[in-house]
Amino acid sequence: MRAWRVEERFGLDGLRLVELPDPTPGPGELLLRVRAVSLNYRDLMMVEGRYNPRQRLPLVPCSDGAGEVVAVGEGVAGWRVGDRACPIFAPGWLAGAPDRERLRATLGGPLDGTLRELMTVPAESVVRAPSHLDDVEAATLPCAAVTAWSALVRQGAVRAGQSVLVLGTGGVALFALQIARLHGARVLVTSSSDEKLARARALGAAEGINYRDEPAWGKRARELAGEGVDHVVEVGGAGTLAQSMRAARPGGTIHLIGVLASGEAPLSIVPVFMSQLRVQGVLVGPRDAFEELVAAFELHAVRPVVDRVFAFEEAPAAFARLAAGAHFGKVCVRVG
Repeated sequence: MRAWRVEERFGLDGLRLVELPDPTPGPGELLLRVRAVSLNYRDLMMVEGRYNPRQRLPLVPCSDGAGEVVAVGEGVAGWRVGDRACPIFAPGWLAGAPDRERLRATLGGPLDGTLRELMTVPAESVVRAPSHLDDVEAATLPCAAVTAWSALVRQGAVRAGQSVLVLGTGGVALFALQIARLHGARVLVTSSSDEKLARARALGAAEGINYRDEPAWGKRARELAGEGVDHVVEVGGAGTLAQSMRAARPGGTIHLIGVLASGEAPLSIVPVFMSQLRVQGVLVGPRDAFEELVAAFELHAVRPVVDRVFAFEEAPAAFARLAAGAHFGKVCVRVG
């Protein structure tokens, strides 16, 4: 089989397309023929060595994927050859709260990830792909969509009539927009592109804020929401957190997910206790959260937003597009 690996050094120029032996499933495992992969910012950071500089190499990157079962290991029930499945981000995290052991073993680092033609997975660590989605669309779900679901639904208990501020128009952000609208919430979106804001409105966003035109976008979001937003889907990190706290209403929740904003900034935690804000870290979620998401997306025929699909041989170009930040939705790679 073919696989992309970070071989001897970190960086996009360290990615190599290599030939590896075909794996075979052991007891309790499935063999998947990977049909599509989607990229997350974590994957880019892992390839570049910024996520975990001590990560052992070589490494097959990427955490998201969708594939077809081509062999079933001994003792596996409920799966047959031809079934479509998505591996979960943390193979040992099936339900409940995370622990260090579960979070230490994740696809795309430290475990080999999905950017390969074949992979074995524990049968308990996959979820059936939604029947209404093709392979590329299904491949976008395991990390970005589950993260947004965990933040807004499982931890935030978002409900009709509430307001949600979404930062940017990447994968997590647009899934958060769709999930919030699914629950009857009013969504505000930030971007540096008026064109992207118009596309977000077409997806159901009520308001768009161009943060280049409105550097104090947190204040503007608070004004648009009345006394502030109920939820902030915070993907920027230190560079945007102060404005996110400004946007939130007293008693609101900031779902801290990413570190997309470059650099660092001075940060006062006074608003956290003065406004009784809740700052909640979110790292994807367990298998049962993924199963909830699939049920909701199938019931309401929700389709992910796919930015661009690259051929398997073009995987480095897919990473470069993600790094450039020009994408709207998910950047994907078709395998095979």
